[in-house]
Amino acid sequence: MRDLNHSEAAGREKRQRSGAFARSREYKRSSDSDRSLENAAAELADRLTQSLQSGRIASGKELLRGAEGLTAQLGPRVRHAARLLLLVAQWVDVGYRDHSLLDSLLHHFPAASRRRLPVDDYLRLRMVDAFRALSVEDVDLAIESLDLVLKAETDLPDAAMAALAHFWKGRSHRRRGEYQTSLQHTVRAREIAQKVHDDVLTAVIQIHESWLLFQEGHRREALRLLAHAEHVLKDTDHFIALGNIESARGRIVRRSGEYARALEHFERANALYAQGDPDHLNMARTLVNAAYVRRLLALQIQRKIDSRSQGPGIASGSGSANLRARYQQLSEAAIADLKRARQIYALHSHTGGIGNVLFNLGLLYLDRGDIDHAARQAQEAYCLGLEKNDHILMARARILQSGAENARVEEQLGEDVDIAVYANRAREESEEALTLARGTQNRRLTAGAWIARGFIAANDFFQDWDLARRCASEAAGLIGPGENDHLTEDLAALKSKIVQASGISDTLRCWSEGMVGDKTFQQITEEFAEIVIPKVWLRENRKVSRVAERLSISPKKVRRILQNAGLRPRG
Repeated sequence: MRDLNHSEAAGREKRQRSGAFARSREYKRSSDSDRSLENAAAELADRLTQSLQSGRIASGKELLRGAEGLTAQLGPRVRHAARLLLLVAQWVDVGYRDHSLLDSLLHHFPAASRRRLPVDDYLRLRMVDAFRALSVEDVDLAIESLDLVLKAETDLPDAAMAALAHFWKGRSHRRRGEYQTSLQHTVRAREIAQKVHDDVLTAVIQIHESWLLFQEGHRREALRLLAHAEHVLKDTDHFIALGNIESARGRIVRRSGEYARALEHFERANALYAQGDPDHLNMARTLVNAAYVRRLLALQIQRKIDSRSQGPGIASGSGSANLRARYQQLSEAAIADLKRARQIYALHSHTGGIGNVLFNLGLLYLDRGDIDHAARQAQEAYCLGLEKNDHILMARARILQSGAENARVEEQLGEDVDIAVYANRAREESEEALTLARGTQNRRLTAGAWIARGFIAANDFFQDWDLARRCASEAAGLIGPGENDHLTEDLAALKSKIVQASGISDTLRCWSEGMVGDKTFQQITEEFAEIVIPKVWLRENRKVSRVAERLSISPKKVRRILQNAGLRPRG
């Protein structure tokens, strides 16, 4: 019996030793596998970083495509996983796939597992959260996550991560129209990138910085930064950044009224985007900008057609027929641009972008006199802006809606009771647009809202000339020197309407009695010039040189006043 018990004990011990040995071998295999995965993650992270810093975008994308099996295995237990995931977010930013990739990777890092991560990795994941939020237009969440990261800025694992956090935060504030805060973070990001000698990241940041500086009125410095960024990136295949440079140049020259040049820049930008990713969101944004410029060029042609139609025997000439054909061509090209842009935005489920497409379509409809379609596009755009708490889009949509309702008033569409409804609706929408615009730091959006409010004050229903003058004055104060685009033309049209309808004699009588309101002497002088010079110009057979000689002023000033009065084309 003792021999039997001894035999059973020996068997159990042997089985235990065998099980322990098997577990040991399994643990060893698991450890070897984990180490292999960690080493592969670390190597991939290093190579992706090198590709980013050298601007070798195609090779980096190829690396990621070949490593999809590896990235799918990333989780909280894998060293370097958070570092690699943050790099993937950076590569999404330069055109590799989209935020859906980040969703699939973040799924392996639930909240419970994050609490056990080292602080560095936790902050990296919060940055990924922030970029993902920025990608899906949740700007508030992006800023909240980046605020948390930047509170620990001095403890971040490397300076490059701090530069990236400031850069993304600057972009988030820019989306909200908070340009001064955006510029502060963007400058800070650029300074850190320069300290760590990351030339490519520095150049990319400078592209964004240039636009913010231009918003502040620093055109020359903005163009200088773009030229520097282009010099750094010209030998890379960073087509998204290179396209951004051309797109920024297009928006800058558009501001000075150089629409044909602006369109050339936008077309070059789209050619560059197409080399990197023809479905990139920036391609859609630039298509919208190109469509907007085509519309402005079409409006210039429409004014020429209208001017010729007032002359005897000219309207039916071949010149007018050519102008009408060119107008139709530009309008159709603008619609095609917007159609393509909407396809790209829909591919990325980008609500704000679709809203901007609808807004621009609404402008085209309103130009053609299709008020109902314009109003519907504006309402849809407003709803999309409301969904994302996008005050800029909401303000633009309300400006368009007020313009559509005001068009009903001016064209007397309906009975008197209908006109009152249209007029009051236009007033309410323009006031809401003004409130929304003033909640941002977008001065031109605010100027446009003031102009829209002024046109409604000056319509046939309200005829509130004092308010219209105040609106024109407020808008004029927001339009910077050297700006010579559609906004200045709209302001000139509003001023002309006020002068023609309210009566020049009333204005002069108020001035003669010392009733100047809060105007400076320079402003009064300028308004007086806008009254006198157009009249003298008409008497002098529309000759600028004769007006200049008659009044002893420069031809340049005569032309400027006539342009402001809407009597001569700009540029």
